[in-house]
Amino acid sequence: MHRSLTRTSRRFRSRLTVTAAAAVCVLCGSAYGQGKLDAHYTATLAGVPIGMGSWTIDISEDQFSASATGMTSGLLRVFTTGEGNSTSRGTVRGDNLSPTLFVSTVRNDKQVEELKLVMSGGAVKDMMVDPPTVPHPNRVPLTEAHRRSIVDPMSAALIRVQGNDDPVGPEACRRTLPVFDGRMRFDLQLSFNRFEKVEAEKSYQGQVVVCRVRFVPVAGHVPDRPAIKYLAAAQDIEMWLAPIAGTRVVVPYKVSIPTPLGRGVLEATQFVTTAGRPGAATAAR
Repeated sequence: MHRSLTRTSRRFRSRLTVTAAAAVCVLCGSAYGQGKLDAHYTATLAGVPIGMGSWTIDISEDQFSASATGMTSGLLRVFTTGEGNSTSRGTVRGDNLSPTLFVSTVRNDKQVEELKLVMSGGAVKDMMVDPPTVPHPNRVPLTEAHRRSIVDPMSAALIRVQGNDDPVGPEACRRTLPVFDGRMRFDLQLSFNRFEKVEAEKSYQGQVVVCRVRFVPVAGHVPDRPAIKYLAAAQDIEMWLAPIAGTRVVVPYKVSIPTPLGRGVLEATQFVTTAGRPGAATAAR
């Protein structure tokens, strides 16, 4: 049972990170702004705490950066331990965010996994994945085409909304996100579901837009793997999006994913955002 739960928890953590990160990207919009986010998150599985993490984002006039750290906690540490960090950065040109570098390190009981993507114009120019992906006769091959017109999982989570209306609206959910995580190319198909209001201490208080998310594997995966089949068939993955003050960017406040062991939830316990221009409001209340 320990082995089964360990494998499941690892799959859950990786897919939760991917979906939250692949959570969204809209690399086109109008009237960019400047803003910062300092957020803390907790992860639960069937209501039981299993992890915690933090996320910082800084969007300036000509560049952006985002960094996240996380670790297992609570009951899950009895069966497995893990921690990781990821960083993405890129340029801001006109209305576009263009990622140039993504670096990720994940440590668990048995090994350290490292990934580095160097990008330009939405294409991977150089990459390092260690350990290499294990060969499998049924794995869908990755081609050069799968490494173009993509976003990395971290910058994918920065959703830039076009227009002049409130960015926390249905338009934020009307998109498909082409994500490449170094091992796998997949789409996240978003569609509008509903609005919710959130109100928590040390957190954003106001309206969020809730998107339905469909996970569509494209390449680099083994189609018969249970985790892939389960996520591809899931109909009730949700992502709750909240705004970064001073910008037209919205990012995940909460992600909810069904798993065989119960619902997995990643949710902000602190979501403090400040506008980058003098006189603009700070967010949190």
